[in-house]
Amino acid sequence: MNPVAGRAFLFTYRSATRAWAKAFSLLGASAFASFGHHSVIVPPVRLSGERRIAVGSGVFIGSNSWLQAIGDHSSDVALIVGDGTSIAGNSVLSAASSVTLGRKVLLARNVYISDHIHAYAASGVPVLDQGLTRVEPVSIGDGAWLGQNVVVCPGVRIGSGAVIGANAVVVDDIPAFTLAVGAPARVVRDFGRTAAESAP
Repeated sequence: MNPVAGRAFLFTYRSATRAWAKAFSLLGASAFASFGHHSVIVPPVRLSGERRIAVGSGVFIGSNSWLQAIGDHSSDVALIVGDGTSIAGNSVLSAASSVTLGRKVLLARNVYISDHIHAYAASGVPVLDQGLTRVEPVSIGDGAWLGQNVVVCPGVRIGSGAVIGANAVVVDDIPAFTLAVGAPARVVRDFGRTAAESAP
């Protein structure tokens, strides 16, 4: 195949992929609690409890992600994705009570955020049958960036502009404008303070 034909093929592929994602988003938007203008969810995607999920405007959610609001009997919004947020794909956002992503949050691939864990204390009972425990709200501040494979545990608050390094497991709050790495994640840099504030 010559280069011109190759470029034409890729142009057609990209155009068709974008059109399918936009059509999917437009047709499915009314099933959500709210779904903002110019937001796109790229299929395939796993959705459950979408009537308790609010998606802001200008949001991008990459393919193979899983968005779920558990406990569909409630009408309260459990999962909020703020305006301008970008999720690269293969990510899981799971809310029983409250998971909130602020405006222009950036998630790399394979990020896992949940406000609950599975109960596991009953010996002899499969974990799958023990229900949920430790349901505590999670919030990610405006402009935060979570690197690839980050796990955010129940009850965590990540401040605005914070950066979480790849493969980190966040079990405690992370202040705004700090860099946290590791498992468990710990703050290694504070870039929010001005030079004057940082001076001895």
